[in-house]
Parts: sequence; C-alpha cells; structure tokens
Amino acid sequence: MDHAAPKDIEPIAFELNGEPVALAAGPFTSLADALRGVGMTGTKIGCDAGDCGACTVLLDGEAVCACLVPLAQVRDRRVSTIESVDHDALVDPVAESLANAFSHHGAAQCGICTPGMMQAARALLTHVHAPTRAEAEVAIGGVLCRCTGYIKIVDAICDAPNDLRHSRTPGGVGARVQYVDAQQKARGTTKFGADRAPVDALWLRVIRAPYASATFTFGDLDAFKQRHGLDAVLTARDVPGRNSFGIFPNTKDQPVFAERHVRYRGEAVAALVGSRDSVESIDAAAFPIAWTETRGLHGVESALAPQALAIHDTHPDNVLTRGNLRCGDVAAGHVRAAASADGNFETPFVEHAYIEPEAGYAERDGDTITIAASTQAPYMDREETAAVLGIPETQVIIAPTACGGGFGGKLDVAVQPFLAVAAWTLNKPVRMVYSRIESMASTTKRHPSTITAKASADAHGRLTAYEMTGDFNTGAYASWGPTVANRVPIHAHGPYKVPNVWNRTRAVYTNDTPAGAFRGFGVPQSAIANETLMDDLAQKLGIDRWTIRHINALRVGDATASGQVLSASAGLAPCLDALKPAWDKALIDAAAHNATNTRHKRGAGIACMWYGCGNTALPNPSAMRITLERDADGGAVFRVHSGAVDIGQGVSTVLLQIVHEALAVEGAVIALTPDVGNTAKTPDAGKTSASRQTFVSGNAARLAALDLRAKLVRLANVGEGAPIRLDGAALVIGREQRRVALTDLPPNLEGHGRYDPPTTLLDADGQGTPYATYGFAAQIAEVMVDTALGTTKVLHIHAAHDVGRAINPMLVEGQIHGGIAQGLGLALMEEFIPGKTENLHDYLIPTAGDVPPVTIHIIEDAEPEGPFGAKGVGEPALVATAPAILSAIRHATGVTMRRVPVLPHRLWQALQEQEAS
Repeated sequence: MDHAAPKDIEPIAFELNGEPVALAAGPFTSLADALRGVGMTGTKIGCDAGDCGACTVLLDGEAVCACLVPLAQVRDRRVSTIESVDHDALVDPVAESLANAFSHHGAAQCGICTPGMMQAARALLTHVHAPTRAEAEVAIGGVLCRCTGYIKIVDAICDAPNDLRHSRTPGGVGARVQYVDAQQKARGTTKFGADRAPVDALWLRVIRAPYASATFTFGDLDAFKQRHGLDAVLTARDVPGRNSFGIFPNTKDQPVFAERHVRYRGEAVAALVGSRDSVESIDAAAFPIAWTETRGLHGVESALAPQALAIHDTHPDNVLTRGNLRCGDVAAGHVRAAASADGNFETPFVEHAYIEPEAGYAERDGDTITIAASTQAPYMDREETAAVLGIPETQVIIAPTACGGGFGGKLDVAVQPFLAVAAWTLNKPVRMVYSRIESMASTTKRHPSTITAKASADAHGRLTAYEMTGDFNTGAYASWGPTVANRVPIHAHGPYKVPNVWNRTRAVYTNDTPAGAFRGFGVPQSAIANETLMDDLAQKLGIDRWTIRHINALRVGDATASGQVLSASAGLAPCLDALKPAWDKALIDAAAHNATNTRHKRGAGIACMWYGCGNTALPNPSAMRITLERDADGGAVFRVHSGAVDIGQGVSTVLLQIVHEALAVEGAVIALTPDVGNTAKTPDAGKTSASRQTFVSGNAARLAALDLRAKLVRLANVGEGAPIRLDGAALVIGREQRRVALTDLPPNLEGHGRYDPPTTLLDADGQGTPYATYGFAAQIAEVMVDTALGTTKVLHIHAAHDVGRAINPMLVEGQIHGGIAQGLGLALMEEFIPGKTENLHDYLIPTAGDVPPVTIHIIEDAEPEGPFGAKGVGEPALVATAPAILSAIRHATGVTMRRVPVLPHRLWQALQEQEAS
C-alpha cells in the first residue's frame, strides 16, 4: 500500500474481485487509496472528493465513489474493480460485453474516466437488461468525462446487451476502425502518470503561495527538514541550471521556484521530498516562510492602468506582445456600408478540467535522467528540463505516460521540472501527484478576453469591413500568450470574405493564474464576438442568419484577409448547405412553440468557424519512422515508431490507418511502438496541439510508408505500383509473384518520412501564408430558455464539419461530440475564479445529462496537401458551439448576451432589463 499502516491496526477483511483479502490501513485511508496501494490502479483518483466519479467501484454490486468510502466500511463485503472485467468474464458476461461495446463505439478517448464509466454501467446492467438512453445517462451522471461528450458512452451502454464481439480488423483510410488501445482502456490496464513509479521512489510535494502578489523569506529550512525526517527541502537555490521555463526562446519567464516574490496565487516556492507519509503529514502552515502581501493587478484593465506597476521588469507596460492583421481600408468599408454593428464582449478564465491531474516520476541513471509523466509535448519537455538541470538534452529522456486529457493544458511543463531537480540532486527516484485543487490552482487556463469589434455590410449582406481590438489576460507568465495574440487576428473576422480588415490584440501580464493553450488558442473567444455581430447585421438588413453566412462564406479561389488564396478545401458553403433543412425546421419548431408558451421560449441559433491547422506562420515539422521486423513466430510486423502523443483524439489509430493505406501490403500486420513519444526511441513528431497531428504527422507517416514501400519493390526490381502481400515468412512482390524471404531482407530496413507544412512568415500587417490548410464548420443550436429562472437547456446541436477527408469517421464524430460539450460549458457554465472554483464541485463542467443529441454531417472537401485529403478537426469541433448557443438564446428571448458563461442570474438580469426598457 502507498501509506504505511500502524502496526497495531487490525486488517480489514473483504472480498476483492472474487478473492479474499485483508488490508491494514489507518483510520482515514480511503478505499480508493487502499485499492491503488495493492496494485488496483484501474481505480483512478481524479478529485479525491466524490466529484468526478473516476474512482467508481462496485460495493456489493452497487456503484460507489471509492474515494469517499473508508476502508473500514468494506469489512466482510464484496468489492469489484475494473480489473475484474477479465477475471469475472465467465461469471459476469456483462463486463465483457461492456468492454467490447466501449471499443466498438469509440466510447473511450483518453481513457482516464473509462474504468469509472464501466463500473457505473455494470451496476446499471445488473438491474436493467436493456436500458434506455435516459437510464444510461442517469447511471453515469456521477462520472465526469471531458473528452467524449458522453454520446458514444451512452451508445455503448445501450448496445452492450447485444454482446458485440471485439475485432481488430485492420482498416485503411475511411474505415471506422476501433481505437488501437480501446480494449486496454476499457479494461483499465492503460497506465497514466499516477499509476506507476519505482517501488522505492520518494514523494515530492510543492509548497505554493497563498497570495497573488507577495514577497517572502524563508526560516530555518535545515531544521525543518531534520524535524520532519525529510530527504530534502528544495528551493530556487537548488536548481542546478536555469531557474526558469517557458514556451518561446524569449519568454522563459516562469521560475521553477519563485525567488523573493511571487506573481500569482499557487506559485511554487519550495518542494518537500521524503517518504509519502512524512511529506503528506506536514501542515503547510508550519512551513517556515514569512509572507508580506503586496497589491496585485487583477484583470487587464488594472494591469494597463497608467500607474500600474510592472509585473516583469522586461515589460514596463505589462504588455507581453501584440498581434496585428490589416488589409484594405476599414474606415472606407464602414462608410460605404448599408448597416454596421458593434459591441463589447467578455470571456473568463476557463479550466481544462481534464480528469487526470498532473503526475509522474523521475529517475536518474548516472548522467541520464528519465522523466515519465503525462504530456502533450515530450520534446519540448526535454528541452525545458535539460535547461533547468543545466545538462545537454541528450541526457534527458521524456517517457510519456498515457495522457488522461490535455486540451492544451499539458503543453506547458508542470511536474517535470520539480521531479527533475529532485531526482537529479538526490540521485534517487522521485514521484509526485497533483491534487485536484493543486492542479486547478497552479496550471494554465483559457485566456480571459475583453473584445471590442465592429462589422459592416452592404444592402445585399456582403461584408465590407471588420475590425476588432482584443486584450487577452495571459496571467503572471507568458506561456502561450504570443500564440494567442498572433492567431486571433487571422481568424477574428470569421470564415468570411471581407475586403477591409483591421484586427489587433494584446497579451497582457496580470497577477492572475497563467493562461496558456486551450483548444482553439483564443479563436473561440473571438468567434463569440464575430458571430454575434453577424446576427446583428442580419437583423438590421432583414436577412436570414443562415443566408448572410452563406453569402459571405470563403470559397475556393477567395483570398483571406492575410492575402492567402485558398486553392482548395474550403468547405464552409457545403457545411451550411448540409444544415439548411435542419435550420428551416428549427425555425418552424421554435415559432410554433413560442406561439403558445410565454415562460419557456424556444430558439435556434447558428454560427460558423474556421481554424488554421498547425503553428501560425512558423516551422511545424514532424518526423516518422517505420521498420520491418520479425515477430516471435517468424512472421513480419511493420512497426510505426511514432512520437505523436495520443491524448485521446486517436492519432495513434489514424497513423496506423494512413500507413496501412500507403504501404498497400496485403496481409500486413501494422503495429505501433509501445514507446510512443519516448524521446530516446521515437523521432520528434512535434507537439499534440493546434489540430496538427492528423495533418502534419499523418503526412510524415504516409511519406515513411511510401519510402519503405519503395525500398521493398526495389528489392524485387519491380515498378512502384507493384502489388505486395505478406505470405508467412516471405514477401510476395509484383505480378510475377517474386518471393523475398524475410531472412533475406537487409537488416534495419526502414522507411523515413518528414513533413513541414508550406507556410510563410507574416509581415507587420499580418500578410502571408500562416497555415497550409484550414478546417471549416457550421453548427446549429436549439435551446429552451426558462425566462422566469434564466436557465438555458440545449435541446439539439447540428454540426457540419469540413475535415478534408475523414480518415476514421468514428473518431471524427468523437472529436466533434467532445468539442461540442466543451463549447456548451464555455457558453453556459464554466468560469474559473482563482481561489474560489479550484475543485470540480464549485467549477462545473457538462455531465451526461447536459449534453443534447448531436447530429453530425461530415463534409469531405479534400485537402490536396493533407494525407489522403485529411486535415484536423480537434479544435474546430469546439469553436462554433458557444456562439451558436448565444444566437439561439437571442432568438428565444430577444436578449443579446455578450458575456459568457450565460449563468442563470446573468440571463435573468438581462431579461429584467429588457422588460424594463
């Protein structure tokens, strides 16, 4: 067990997965902690407060949160964990059927919530053989998922009684192939950051600032260390190399441990290292540190005030960076318009709320250190860690664990620098696991924004001008602030042809929690402003909201505001066409309902989006390697050595499908290396962000497969298009059926591929080619508003997405479902307030009961630059949802909400003001 139990504690005897056990533990040990201590790591701890349900197990057949059950309460009772799925398969066929159904439907994305979902579903199916969707939603209502949007989970639960058989049938491009690791996730065997570490690893706990702005001095740290039996108390003085990290070369502004003063609440000042019991038993208030609180700057208005103190000496005006895009003559465009609309918009901090808190371990071996942790960017982690330790990058190995959700939040280093410093200086393995509160208090968020925008159009509805100024609160440190400031101007006027544009942004330092990357890099915030103004113009001109968007949609041959001519794959108009029947029906349904109802009002809204795939006007390469290896039976396996971290979006599965298609070897076994993302064993595929992996790494995989195929056909001296098939221990190549024994193949036969999208740097006015391709989408939201309470219920979302080519339609659907759920949260419920909403009880994210039915239209306007025509969908899935919901609220009530989330009290107040006016 993780905690050492007092010797005089009587063991608790109970049945665990059908076997008798007796565990001794202290009086406050939870069942979840006890189970994990004996290797049952399928029971996840996402909050330790009963809020997320990741630790759900069966207690006498009923679903319970194991983190809330003291071990003493299970005496003489039956406990079943996710590990019992295989164990109980013969006596409990429900478990096996659920595992197969989850795999079949793509119900597990990152997989961190899947064991809890499975256990809750097992409890339901024990009592209800053929549950309805409503019954399934209730059963999993206490288990949170941040990836899937719940729809495929409910599909799987309802379909489980049909006893679907698990199949690993290979498939190429266009096939609905199961996630390559679906069964592992459904059976709880996938290992996340907190699930493994050397048995003798020390524990590390960070001491964090209780103030947003303060100076501090330490007391006697050596005495404190001795008194508590610690191995080390680490501070800035113990960092061997550079005591700072950051995303870009000129923004390494965040210290590992603060020196003399802190800039946000939750900043690290020290770390305690020792046994778990000794580290966790310490009262943080007893730590020898004296604080002097100083006045902090909260929000961009405070930081930009004329007399505001500089948060960083390098930026006396507190402006980290500026973004700019300008074309045409905006003033002239407004003058010649028939209608103009303008407004101010506000969005808050939004928490990533991935169900897996940050966790990992580090272990030194001579001059090399290995860090295993959940991450989206292993090579970036390697660079930062090496600099912190002051050693060459070649001496640092990042070995990613499974990533239990990221959405951009695991692009910045978190546990990595602390673990590295501790393991390197002590020469002992060290592990750490963030608590939920620690994770939410200290890690990056979506940038809050304050936006002012104006749009104009002629009498026919054609846009003549658009301008926007936006301030984005980057918090105490830079993180991804420059990326947001530079991406937003390119996208802020929406996926429309606008001849005159001037978009300006600032990323502003404050004493708030650092803001970083979060699914969309600022585009969701600017889309709220843009799409609201499109509705304003439609109303002023008497044009239907769908029609004004269709009129202005960017099409092939059009030039964007950055001067880039779209030569292919601009599928917004087809997206809108696909939604037109649903739009017409939604308007009719709303009118019919509202004619006879005064309190509950129905509305329909629409919004569009576009999103550039990959880095903005910067190099964005990915490399891939494929080997032909002998398996244990003497056959052959094509091994894909991928550095592209899969955070649940399914890139590992997609890459195998692309390789299957490009290799074109009949009967080939294509497998992924078990060391995905390991910086010592796989090439650099770049970070998993910006909707780039399918497009960029997919191309690298395609090129590697083609390279290996070309080498194979050359061996048989046949043409490039010659058929190849695998026949036992030989390759049969060409129509002449030339056999090449695997034993006769050259050693180290490999294919290599590298791809970097063709982009250009932007000039001072943002002109150039920032992205090689763009995703496009349109979404419709149907809502019901209770005007007496100010509550909003989303009834249905219709989503049409141009993905270029759907490599795997099932995975595309899953990304759209998950993005819509997050967009719903942005619109209606999510608002992170430092010091107040640092848990999953006060910070609300959508549950299974909040997500409506979703109708998806996959539009395939092939991108010639993409692998078999594909481009990204991860972030495009989210962007249009919130503005579509706001549009629907306006249609239902007549109230235009320009601040999200639209919490009930805010909507109620707006309704009262409307009535009073």
